[in-house]
This record gives sequence, structure tokens and C-alpha cells, in this order.
Amino acid sequence: MKLEGLRVIDLSQFLPGPHFTMMMADHGAEVIRVESRAGEPTRVIGARQANASVWFRNTHRGKKSVVLDLKRAEGVAAFIKLAASADVVVEAFRPGVVDRLGIGYQAVRAVHPGIVYVSIAAFGQSGPLSQRPAHDLSIQAESGVLSLNCGSDGKPALPGVPAADMVSSLMAMNGVMMALLRRQQTGLGDYIDISMQDSLLSWLVNVVGPVFGEERDLVLANERGFGGNAFYKLYECADGRFISLGGSEVKFAANLLKALGRPELIDLCRQPPGPAQAPVRAFLQETFASQPLPHWEAFLQPLDVCWAPVRSIKEALETAQVHERGMRQEVTQSGFGGGKVTQLGIPIRYQDEPGRINPEIPELGEHTHEVLGSLGMASEDIALASGLAPGQTLTAQAQAHG
Repeated sequence: MKLEGLRVIDLSQFLPGPHFTMMMADHGAEVIRVESRAGEPTRVIGARQANASVWFRNTHRGKKSVVLDLKRAEGVAAFIKLAASADVVVEAFRPGVVDRLGIGYQAVRAVHPGIVYVSIAAFGQSGPLSQRPAHDLSIQAESGVLSLNCGSDGKPALPGVPAADMVSSLMAMNGVMMALLRRQQTGLGDYIDISMQDSLLSWLVNVVGPVFGEERDLVLANERGFGGNAFYKLYECADGRFISLGGSEVKFAANLLKALGRPELIDLCRQPPGPAQAPVRAFLQETFASQPLPHWEAFLQPLDVCWAPVRSIKEALETAQVHERGMRQEVTQSGFGGGKVTQLGIPIRYQDEPGRINPEIPELGEHTHEVLGSLGMASEDIALASGLAPGQTLTAQAQAHG
């Protein structure tokens, strides 16, 4: 696989860092998750499948778990030794924490100039908001993105997708890949400062037109991507289900309006989004409301028009397209009691050396002695660094003290 031979040390939690390092694991990297004795929080958050949380499964498959107490000198020394053997270090503490602990970029670089070290923080490592704690929702709100997600009452609604988390995951992945490519030429690594807010703002390329070009805020009802264009909009059907029209090119509008017997409305679709297209929106709203969703699916199927039914997540994950592309996979694990589990698939599809799902997820601290022992650390030193007895995971320790 593409990333075989790379070792990644992941200190991050929740979603951005763990998701991006899981993608590296899917493509062959050895990913070692360094956890505290409390463990990754998502081990116990949300719905469970086969004795583990689905969230944890979809961010930690194929990884190893090492427990270190980074507030102890022995734990810090063990981490530096581990980082010296790695290619990439990922952390997502609040800015300044890793330096205070003695495990920041400069400390690692001193023993390993080739390290690629990435920090993921809500607002990055600098700026007046850098010390403010924030998760995805706060970042979407602060970045203006939440104001784009309004319900029919015109008020902002909770977002359905953790966009700030996921885009920063992808930005971190891109940054690391570029730094590793450059390292092949120079032998030197680099430090990468990833801000969740920066990452999310960078996705607004088609939204900021009114702000940059006309010095005004968006009026959502009149904007192309928010319902102002008749062919980029949601319409309710007679059965209460919804259908989306998602292509505002005039050729698509012409194809549908001709099929519906209203070609005279085509010219209005050449007008700017907003009031000029109101007659088209009104016609489509009345038309789609006249029949249930299955009728419109059959009607639209042969037409060259951008459309899709609004599916639930469960419906979407059961479609033939998702199964054909391998984005829902039934895999068999041996750990956590064994058995079949369901996983999200791998979105990056190589023709040669494709990624591979390793469904195994680590017990907390499962690989501590294996990994640190391979670096030449004695059992006594490992115990001091992690608080684990030889051959003991946190799960086994909890049972022993149960």
C-alpha cells in the first residue's frame, strides 16, 4: 500500500486528527495512538456495535494504542524516544500545551530533524482567539458558516455534518503529504499549523462572492446556492418527502421545463437568482407538490437533469451505489469478542495498491509494551512511563482492580 513503512504518532482526540490518521492507516501506515490512562473519549460516546462505539471504530481501525503519562518525566522521555522513530506526529491540544509538556515540535526536532509535526487547533497557533476552546459547532458559528444553514423560519439550525472537523482532517492530511514529499528532497521535516477555522473558511470559495465582489452580506433567499435559483433548491412532494434540484445550468432547466410542458419559463432561468426566477420557483413548488416522491423519481429518471431524492442516512447507506463503491462494508474482527461489524469504506481508490480496511481496533494500552519494548525500553521503564504492569492493558488492569 502507498504508505507502508511510515510510522505516525497520534496524540489527538475526537475527530479531525483521528480521522486523518485513520486514512493513513487504511493505506498502510503504522499509526500509534498515544492515549492517557483515561483513554480516547470517543471510546464511550454514542451508539455501540460489538462492544465498541461506532464513532471509535470509524476513526481508530487498524491503529495501535500506547498509554503514556505525559505529566511524568518518564512518560515524556518515552514519547521523545517514540517520536524519534516516527515520520509524523499529530497533536490537537490547546496551543502551547505540548511545549509546556516538553513534547512540542522543537523538542522532537532536536532528536529527529526529519519529523513532520502537525498541530490541529480550533483557531490555530496564533491570533486573539487561539486560546479559546472550541469544537465543530463553535467553529462553524464563528466562521459565518452556521448563518448559511437556516431553516424555513430564517433562523440558523444545527448543522448535520461536522464540516469544520472534517475539512481540517483533510487539510492536515494534505499538509503532511506535501511535507513528506519535500522531505525526500531535503531530508528535513516541517511544522504544520492547521486551524479548523482557516480550513473551513477556505471552503467558501463560491460563497464569498457578494462579500468580496459587492461588499455586502448574503441575502440567502436570493443567492444561487441557497434557494434563489429555481434549479438549486429543495421541493416538497405530495407525500411529505423532498426532492432536490441541484444543477442550475440552463440546459438542465430546459430539459425539465420542456418535459413538464412549460418551455416559456426557460428564459427566466437565464436571469440572476432571486426575484426574477420567482415564477419558476412557484411553478416547480406547485408541480412537485402534486405527486408523491416515487412518481417524480420515475419521471426524472430518464431526463438529463441534476436531481436526487432527499434520503435519510439509513436509506443512503443501503443504496446500490454506496454498496458498489464499497463505502459500506461488512467486515469481521477478532478483537472485542469477534464477529461482523459494519464500517464506512475508503474514499480514496487507487488502481494499484488500494487501501485496505483493518477492522481491528485497539484496547486501551494494548500495544504499550510491544511498541516501547521494540525501542529498547525495559519493562520497568515502560511501567514508570505508562503506569502499566508488564503485559497489561488498561482494560485488563481495570478488571484486575474491579
